[in-house]
Amino acid sequence: VLSAVGLAGWLPLLMWHLLHCHLVSVNGVGLHAVRQWSNVPFLTVPLARAHGKSFAHRSELRQAKRIVVKLGSAVVTRGDECGLALGRLASIVEQVAMLQNQGREMMIVTSGAVAFGKQRLRHEILLSQSVRQALHSGQNQLKDMSLPVLEARACAAAGQSGLMALYEAMFTQYSTCTAQILVTNLDFHDDQKRRNLNSTLHELLRMNIVPIINTNDAVVPPPEPNSDLQGVNVISIKDNDSLAARLAVEMRADLLIALSDVEGLYDSPPGTDDAKLLDTFYPGDQQSITYGTKSRVGIGGMEAKVKAALWALQGGTSVVIANGTHPKVTGHVITDIVEGKKVGTFFSEVKPAGPTVEQQTDMARTAGRTLASLLPEQRSEIIYALADLLTEKREEILSANKKDLEFAINSGRMPASMLKRLSLSPSKLNSLAIGLRQIAVSSQDSVGRVLRRTRVANNLDLEQITVPIGVLLVIFESRPDCLPQVSALAIASGNALLLKGGKEAANTNRILHELAQEALSVHNVRDAIQLVSTREEVEDLCRLEKMIDLIIPRGSSQLVRDIQRAAKGIPVLGHSEGICHVYVDHEASIDKVLKIVRDSKCDYPAACNAMETLLVHRDVLRTPLFDQIIDMLRTEQVKIHAGPRFASYLTFSPSEVKSLRTEYGDLECCIEVVDSMQEAVDHIHKYGSSHTDVIITENEETAEQFLQLVDSACVFWNASSRFADGYRFGLGAEVGISTARIHARGPVGLEGLLTTKWVLRGDGQTAADFSEQGSMKFLHENLPVAQPLTGQRTSN
Repeated sequence: VLSAVGLAGWLPLLMWHLLHCHLVSVNGVGLHAVRQWSNVPFLTVPLARAHGKSFAHRSELRQAKRIVVKLGSAVVTRGDECGLALGRLASIVEQVAMLQNQGREMMIVTSGAVAFGKQRLRHEILLSQSVRQALHSGQNQLKDMSLPVLEARACAAAGQSGLMALYEAMFTQYSTCTAQILVTNLDFHDDQKRRNLNSTLHELLRMNIVPIINTNDAVVPPPEPNSDLQGVNVISIKDNDSLAARLAVEMRADLLIALSDVEGLYDSPPGTDDAKLLDTFYPGDQQSITYGTKSRVGIGGMEAKVKAALWALQGGTSVVIANGTHPKVTGHVITDIVEGKKVGTFFSEVKPAGPTVEQQTDMARTAGRTLASLLPEQRSEIIYALADLLTEKREEILSANKKDLEFAINSGRMPASMLKRLSLSPSKLNSLAIGLRQIAVSSQDSVGRVLRRTRVANNLDLEQITVPIGVLLVIFESRPDCLPQVSALAIASGNALLLKGGKEAANTNRILHELAQEALSVHNVRDAIQLVSTREEVEDLCRLEKMIDLIIPRGSSQLVRDIQRAAKGIPVLGHSEGICHVYVDHEASIDKVLKIVRDSKCDYPAACNAMETLLVHRDVLRTPLFDQIIDMLRTEQVKIHAGPRFASYLTFSPSEVKSLRTEYGDLECCIEVVDSMQEAVDHIHKYGSSHTDVIITENEETAEQFLQLVDSACVFWNASSRFADGYRFGLGAEVGISTARIHARGPVGLEGLLTTKWVLRGDGQTAADFSEQGSMKFLHENLPVAQPLTGQRTSN
């Protein structure tokens, strides 16, 4: 072990032994119990698991305790193959050290000695040649110098010490000790050597040291072209892929992460038009893929990686192949893999019973295009059928919902507001059915509606028509009633739909999805709506930018914010906060104020359109109206927080608000004082979320100014903020409320799920016909939208 660590590392190793012995003598059995969980006594997350079977799902990778990280030549070396990619190495070392400090046992199988040595030897040769030329010629101007071909084993011998010194220096920044292990194929064929290697590695791991392993390229013979993986018990060490696999199985590692210069395993050579990255690879899929060329450096290639990965998988070690060459693009690839995120290709022996989420998306898009091509009456029939099923299958739906409620109540982790959202009732189902029938009526002229018609030139007519957006991903929490609403809107707008519901409503969501597919079967488009029931994390779904066209989150503000951060390549329709204001003007009616403020705050405090801040004109203070407002809020058990200015008016004020930009989502609100309507508008613009804001006044001029000035999705005069709702607006239902500035704003119903395309009907015209030398002129004549195209063409 001292040989592996090196003389420079003997002092910290000795200190570790002294500390370890001291702890044993003081804590006795106590320390032993801790070390069953980890090599680090302060670790609180249990990581131990029985080895022998690989993980079946990505989410289980969080349990991995012993991890081998294999760094391919393309990861470690620079693009010119002379020297190391220091930025990438620094990121990798940081991640490995972080996982090591969590109590995991990390091992690195690294390439790079040849590249590092090549850089050193080239430098020495150039220096030697320049000195020799200067001595012989006596001139300052040097001739062109050619470099000899450098032998790989010599480069490895020159580079190994420098490579290890670099690793040691980097890991020292994280108070992590490293040790160097050089091996050859013979070390695995000799039983005694193999036992020695195994013993050394176990001892290093026991002492919380990161072993850094490499093939001894200074003495190793060239790889045999036909040498291959031989059975389950034997593997030829011909490259670092096979070395990493052999070590992972020998050391009973839980996970092998193989980093290369490709994102993972593709179903065809990367770069080809139809190549698709495989999220998960199963041993039985071997025959369905073809391999491309090897990377610019290294001797393995993807075929060697796959064979090594399958060998390790059979030995009980899970494997992920991922890209380690673009840290700015791939992020913290190692820690992301350990956290179970969808990075690279995960090798699993357990094939899921149903389709993958990628397959579901493909199925939904194909069926969605057929749905969009149906006649409006046919799409309406599907929605009517779904509305009828909600009534006919009421008992089955309520029975499933009861199971979800009982589980949620027994778990004791769900707040009352979420339980209310989770609960379904006969009246809720009736309201849903009524809303769906409204959508069926309004969908008659949605898809394919002509918005604009222009005669560009003679026999050249242009139309702008409505079309579906494509594939929608709707993510919702504990709101099963959202599923039929969104399904109906997707059907009416001809969109394919992926649904990801919260696990707390799993039973209810399952039966509602079955009913939606039963309704879709009326016109053979059953697959247009898919329920994602696999273990996909929301963040992983947000990365499917090539498959999903729009994400619509329905849930807490935290959920929306998380999705907006994760979905970098996919538009998100929604709002992260619902900080709604009600402004009480000095010319407001007492009855209207009490009624509107009570409804805005107390009707459904958890809703995004509930009042969070009550703005009061200064002249209303110390009036009977203000006293009645306070009494009403106290009667409704609303906790009041005082804004800074309101607090200054009071001798004994309520608790002062921590932030004027707070969404309480409960029976709480902030009260603040303003001097004028304009000041109320300024406050709303500074602290609001552009959701819904209300003015209560009898002065029409003041009200109209407020309605014009406030830049929010919904602005009301003498009406409750709770009216900001698709059903109440007569949209039938909504997929959410958007505070975005483009596409859709406010409650988003059917219209918000449509986009447009331009259709041009010509007769052989070209752009050159309209140039200065051309024979045609633009007309750009606006035509009536209702005018049929038949008979419009005229001769030149």
